[in-house]
Amino acid sequence: MTARAAVILAAGQGTRMKSPLPKVLHKVGGRTLLDRVIDTVEATGCERIVVVVGAGASAVRELVVRRLGEGSIAVQDPPLGTGHAVIAAREALADFQGDVLVTNADCPLLSPHDLEPLFALRRDKVALALLGFEPHDALLYGRLIRGADGHVLRIVEPKEATAEELAVRACYAGMLCAEKGQLFGWLDRTSNQNAKGEYYLTEIVALAAADEARAMASIAPESAVMGCDTPMQLAQAEATFQQRRRAHFLAEGVAMLAPETVHFSWDTQVAPGAAIEQFVVFAPGVTVETGAVIRAFSHLEGAVVRSGALIGPYARLRPGADIGEDAHIGNFVEVKKVAVGKGAKANHLSYLGDGTVGAGANIGAGTIFCNYDGFDKWETHVGEGAFIGSNTALVAPVTVGPGAYTGSGSVITKAVGADALALERSSQVEKPGWAARFRERKLAERAAKKGKA
Repeated sequence: MTARAAVILAAGQGTRMKSPLPKVLHKVGGRTLLDRVIDTVEATGCERIVVVVGAGASAVRELVVRRLGEGSIAVQDPPLGTGHAVIAAREALADFQGDVLVTNADCPLLSPHDLEPLFALRRDKVALALLGFEPHDALLYGRLIRGADGHVLRIVEPKEATAEELAVRACYAGMLCAEKGQLFGWLDRTSNQNAKGEYYLTEIVALAAADEARAMASIAPESAVMGCDTPMQLAQAEATFQQRRRAHFLAEGVAMLAPETVHFSWDTQVAPGAAIEQFVVFAPGVTVETGAVIRAFSHLEGAVVRSGALIGPYARLRPGADIGEDAHIGNFVEVKKVAVGKGAKANHLSYLGDGTVGAGANIGAGTIFCNYDGFDKWETHVGEGAFIGSNTALVAPVTVGPGAYTGSGSVITKAVGADALALERSSQVEKPGWAARFRERKLAERAAKKGKA
């Protein structure tokens, strides 16, 4: 198979996003636009990926280096158009031979299925493979002008199109594929003699036609190639992503009575047989096993929910939460970096942070794992079958042994032995008649104030 590389164009300023965050670092499904496009081209089998960034895009550069290495960065400086951006990737591909895919970095719904036809056209000896689409509103898009044989002859921008050309439904989506030598050969012949003084990638279509090199287009769904230039488009892409994920999980056997209220991330894993109630949010890194129930208004991130576990309503699972089989995490309970054992329960108003809860343990309402001293995090370990009384503060580092009890309202600062009862309270003092005398005094003071007025 011919070797594949990809050039991802991420040097745009993204001014219409009106955000200090670079456009390609905005997220759909909890993953940046650029990450999603890198994922897609990797899945097509591209062995080399070059991301073209702007001169000041330090945050974008950091993402690329983290994922692909320093050698995968090309800098476009100054920005002189899309053709110029691809030329900026030439040096990074100097030792590569094969087909080069060019794609934008702001198309989060693009899939390998949408791009594979471009490589198929290349295998069919098409010199320049283009990705097109048929938009609902074609007002702003360049038209793919084809000859009688179906070959693409040129791309015409709407401002320059005739009435007949404007009637063409097929538009250019911004992605193409060609053999590296031909691609850069055409780019070297592009001109900046236009109103903006820029080098346009689309000009290579006419150059290919002049060379009698075949250029053909594959048509993708509009949703697949939609870009995210504005907050509105970003929201539209998110809505489409969520619709797809909901449909996927329903088809897989996940029960959702109100799927339109459930929000997934790009990597959410939910097994068939799990149930999700209304208004649940899955941030990245969540796995839910079969038979688990996620009740309404819960928020999960970086967590594992084992088979048969019950979460919520109004529960929050943070990164590192590992909820065991048949365990219960109830309303207004927050769990962070704690492994909760099989059948353990924390049903009400508690914070469990850093540590473990043994199988069958019971965490009473108002329990707090006091895990932070202002500088460091410390661990709390509750043994199997232990019973933590309501309003217990467990001051880490501390261990409660298997089968042990803590009295309600206790502040536990020392290890509790197995099957022991730990109490930490002052003695209760009762003053007979105090409440009646207090009320009498306060009423007299109020009456005196009124008299003076």
